[in-house]
Amino acid sequence: MAIKLTRKVFVNPCFLSYNSSRFLVRLSSDHDTRFFLSKFFGGNQESGVICRHLSFSPATSLERLSWEGSSHTVLLTKLENALKDLKLDEAWETFNDFIRLYGFPNHLLVSRFITQLSYSSSPCSLQKAYDLVMLVLKEKSYHLRPDILVKLALSLSRAQMPIPSSTILRLMLEKGMLPPMNVLQLSFLHMVKTEVGACIASNLLIQICDNYVRFCSGKSPCANLLKPDTVIFNLVLDACVRFGSSLKGQQIIELMSQTGVVADAHSIIIIAQIHEINGQRDELKKFKDHVAPLPVAFVSHYRQFYECLLSLHFKFDDIDAAAELLLDMNRSRGSHPVDDPGRDFQKPHFVPIGSQNLRNGLKIQIMPELIHKDSALKEGGKSDLVLFRDKKLLPSNRALSKLINGYKRHGKMDELSKFLLGLKKELYSSGESSVICDVIDACISLGWVEIAHDILDDMEFSGDSLDSSAYMALLSAYYKRNMSREANVLLKQVRKAGLVINLANNFVLSKNVPSNVGRSSLSIKEASSIYQPSLSKCLVEEVSDAEKAVSHIIYELNSSIYFFSKAKMMGDALNIYRRMQEMKIQPTEHTFMYLVCGYSSLEMYRDVTILWGDMKRIMETGSLTLSSDLYEFLLLNFLRGGYFERVMEVIDYMNKCNMYVDKWMHKSEYLKIHKNLYRSLKASKARTEAQGKRFEYVKAFKKWAGIN
Repeated sequence: MAIKLTRKVFVNPCFLSYNSSRFLVRLSSDHDTRFFLSKFFGGNQESGVICRHLSFSPATSLERLSWEGSSHTVLLTKLENALKDLKLDEAWETFNDFIRLYGFPNHLLVSRFITQLSYSSSPCSLQKAYDLVMLVLKEKSYHLRPDILVKLALSLSRAQMPIPSSTILRLMLEKGMLPPMNVLQLSFLHMVKTEVGACIASNLLIQICDNYVRFCSGKSPCANLLKPDTVIFNLVLDACVRFGSSLKGQQIIELMSQTGVVADAHSIIIIAQIHEINGQRDELKKFKDHVAPLPVAFVSHYRQFYECLLSLHFKFDDIDAAAELLLDMNRSRGSHPVDDPGRDFQKPHFVPIGSQNLRNGLKIQIMPELIHKDSALKEGGKSDLVLFRDKKLLPSNRALSKLINGYKRHGKMDELSKFLLGLKKELYSSGESSVICDVIDACISLGWVEIAHDILDDMEFSGDSLDSSAYMALLSAYYKRNMSREANVLLKQVRKAGLVINLANNFVLSKNVPSNVGRSSLSIKEASSIYQPSLSKCLVEEVSDAEKAVSHIIYELNSSIYFFSKAKMMGDALNIYRRMQEMKIQPTEHTFMYLVCGYSSLEMYRDVTILWGDMKRIMETGSLTLSSDLYEFLLLNFLRGGYFERVMEVIDYMNKCNMYVDKWMHKSEYLKIHKNLYRSLKASKARTEAQGKRFEYVKAFKKWAGIN
């Protein structure tokens, strides 16, 4: 039977007085006090905890510590009442008092307390719930139900606390379980809103996929419970694009193939963006044959796909391919209506990753017609090169400026004229020629009057003459440059074409452009630039930017290195890398990433350390900056190879760059491979100096990762 007592402890510099209705004890020192409390509480372990929490202050005023009862029942009752009244702060204090005296209460009460803390919107309460879960799991007092962990993980994700949230999910994953897929989707949805959360979410997805593949290889019946769905992949891939983690995105794409997850229409758009950032034109071209025949209803959705592919054509300086794509974007749309009974919309297509000739190469399943209307992803993206208007995909003025400048650099202006005629035929069936007039006007504005005249000649030769405004603009330019002979030739062409020009104003053209010419030219610009800069402005910017652009040779060499690395032909990949050095071409981050991936697939970790030396030398010159994706991948490879000095070196680089390092992932990797490394060895017993140094680096890593 519980006995209710009222105790008062008075503390002063000399003594502690204990009062009760039955006896009085005077203690003259801390030692006597602790001895008394130990005897009073039965000498159990909790008495030591209590003593440590008591503060014996030398203040002149008395401190009063009071208990309304220290019995087991009283504290439990107080805790239950606090939970019932939703007084979480009071419940937390009472719970701590109970633990110090009696250890954990029954598991139902602990579960109830964690649940109430999990429903709170306060980050402080959620942190307490997380700390309590970790304490319960550490003490292994009892098993917590999965639904409790699921609620807490979701609440932590909503509160933008991705690190503790991912820890809970990872603990569940270690036990071979995960939340229901809809709950897991919500957790990922909230995690990927921040850069750190996106990094953790991508690493968590990689771990989930690794577990799924391992369970499948072991033919475990629980494997399907761990298989992530398309929505989760899309959320993580989209975050990789938003936060510039394109190298991690490439790894996630390959995981989709390994796990057999089907890529939908949203996936294809995000994959296109990742391939564009990584400069992988050959990879993206494989999707075009599956996207091009889609019905008109899908045109607006796949605008971004064509934007990415066109951008890659320009990066590779393949002007002919860019022109062909611009003409081909709207072909074959009407031949496949949405309700076409001859087309199986539920059948996935396979797209190879890397070379199509690899025997064991990966293939990703795609369903281009599958669009989830309730997707959390927003359609859109940049519209620099391709626009969507009137159910058609049109080239923007920026795309036209790249095409004009590209053809000029290659000396293929006749191809530009052919393209403009084809563009007019494909997109402007009404006979509208404002785009061609804009091109002529833009060329004139940059002083390329000969090119403008050549385009006029090509249009006449094709029997597709322009209106008088184009001739008037060029005639004005000739007069301003005192090119009278060229002006006379143009006047003959005007008369031959049967166009009427007010020749009374021709002399004025040498000083001022007639008002009718100005109005005509202005109307063309306005018609074509309602939502974008004028073509003349874009062309001026393109000519300037082209001088600073990355050489297309780098993209071509990187593509070759990627091809050989995926085929595990590292000798050929290394030859291309050495050729880059001989040509004085600066390797990029993608160059090193592809090489590291190739060596990693063959477990050639020593070669990775050699590459790391090259990276450091280039970084010291300021010519190379590495992303957290590559640093993280290097860190994992050095861990797997046992190069702990390099491990600590990479961690130091990441800390200097204020990059987040996922300790849990690297700790798990260490325990999986090096769990018993130097477990019983002491530094003094190292046989060689090298072993002693390695021991110190292992010790430093274990301290950093929190491995006891």
